[in-house]
Amino acid sequence: MLPQSFARLATRASPLKQFAQTARFSSQSAPSASPLTSKAALAASTLVTAGSIAWYSHQYGLPSLLQTASANSAADEGLHPAAYPWEHKGPFETFNHSAIRRGYQVYREVCSACHSLDRIAWRNLVGVSHTVDEVKAMAEEVEYEDGPNDQGEMFQRPGKLADYMPAPYPNDEAARAGNNGGLPPDLSLMVKARHGGADYIYSLLTGYVDPPPGVTVAEGMNYNPYFPGGGIAMARVLYDGLVEYDDGTAATTSQMAKDVTTFLAWTAEPEHDQRKKMGLQAMIIFSGLFTAALYVKKFKWAGIKNRKLFYNPPKETHH
Repeated sequence: MLPQSFARLATRASPLKQFAQTARFSSQSAPSASPLTSKAALAASTLVTAGSIAWYSHQYGLPSLLQTASANSAADEGLHPAAYPWEHKGPFETFNHSAIRRGYQVYREVCSACHSLDRIAWRNLVGVSHTVDEVKAMAEEVEYEDGPNDQGEMFQRPGKLADYMPAPYPNDEAARAGNNGGLPPDLSLMVKARHGGADYIYSLLTGYVDPPPGVTVAEGMNYNPYFPGGGIAMARVLYDGLVEYDDGTAATTSQMAKDVTTFLAWTAEPEHDQRKKMGLQAMIIFSGLFTAALYVKKFKWAGIKNRKLFYNPPKETHH
């Protein structure tokens, strides 16, 4: 469609092309034209160009042309998520650690069946969402391969705080085989890896709907307007009452999505709270140093800036 439009434009703009060739030939053959004539030709060319653009915009619609020329569309990029008021947003806000604890429970009971957390070790949970004893008990429930022993053989042992959280599949091929060819991504940095961050994750988890009229989804895919293309291999996984929180919080779909998104925001940036704490300390220290520097500057330069200079001319002597 776009090449045909440009072809029609080229056909209808042939008089303009002839005018431009004539003007160029005239300018080459008469190099000694006066400044007045040159300005008149420039003004005429500008008027002709502006008129051609206005006429083409009226005939074919310049905004529609630019939109047609785009290689992407809203369906390809996915519906833009809304901005949610996360508790850790803002320069002085920290994570809700109760939400991190609940979010880990959602990940462990729902998400860990397919998705891994390769960058998070058991020790990272200590002091953030669980106590040392709680994390040790959870780590010991998992068997890790270790070795070799004195006989040169590998053996299985209970997990330790230094171990990283286990992956659901031994390799990518096994993960694809267990998910109809789709590879579930690692969630360690998912909040930072997707445009929209936490807003996108929350919108994706709660955005499963039936496809609108005229939209077809491939077999084995599910429709989610927030996912690029609309078709996503992961089915809806969060339903009301799917988990039972230890603190008695109602496990609604939106609550579970909020908690697991907060947990994934923490996994993407475990140093978040410490970074903001150090930033506040640095602001206090540098503010004090700045105030002291202003006082010293004023103290040192006050005498010089307030000094007055007088000129006493020499008295005339008569001989």
